[in-house]
Amino acid sequence: MSEQLPDIDYTEVSRRVFYELLSKQAQSLFENERDAIANMANLSALLYEALQNVNWVGFYRLIGNELVLGPFQGRVACVRIKMGSGVCGTSAQRKQTIIVDDVHQFSGHIACDARSRSEIVVPIIKNGTLLGVLDIDSPVLSRFTIEDKKGLEKLVELLITGTNF
Repeated sequence: MSEQLPDIDYTEVSRRVFYELLSKQAQSLFENERDAIANMANLSALLYEALQNVNWVGFYRLIGNELVLGPFQGRVACVRIKMGSGVCGTSAQRKQTIIVDDVHQFSGHIACDARSRSEIVVPIIKNGTLLGVLDIDSPVLSRFTIEDKKGLEKLVELLITGTNF
C-alpha cells in the first residue's frame, strides 16, 4: 500500500527546513517497511523528485570488496566500483561524506554520465560497518553545500534505523 505524500514547494523554503520536511516524508515511507531494497528505492525516488539540479540519485551496496549498484533514479550507471576508486569508492574507504564541487578536478573520477559536474556521496554505516553509499550527481558546479551534507546524513541515518540491513 503506497502513501500519498504531500506536495511541498521546496523552492520556497531554506535548505534546513527543506531537509526537515524531507526527513518527515522519509520517516513516513519507512514507517511500515523494513526491506532495504524497498526503502533505498523509495528514498532515491523521493530525493530525485525533491532535489533541484540533480541528474542522478542512488545507492551502491558494499558486496565483498566492491560497491555494487543498488536502487537509483537517473541514467544508466556504472555497476561496480572498487573501494578507493572514484568519489563513491573514496567515500566508502574513508567512511566519510565527500562533496566534490567539480568532478573533473577529482583525481580518478568515474564518469558514468558526462553531464555530471558536482557530486556528494554519503556513506551508510551501521554499528561501525560500512553497508554502502548514497550517491547524488548534479549537472551544476558546486551544487552541494554543508546544509545538503547535514540533511543527507540525517536521511541516511533515518534509512539505517528504519531498515533491516
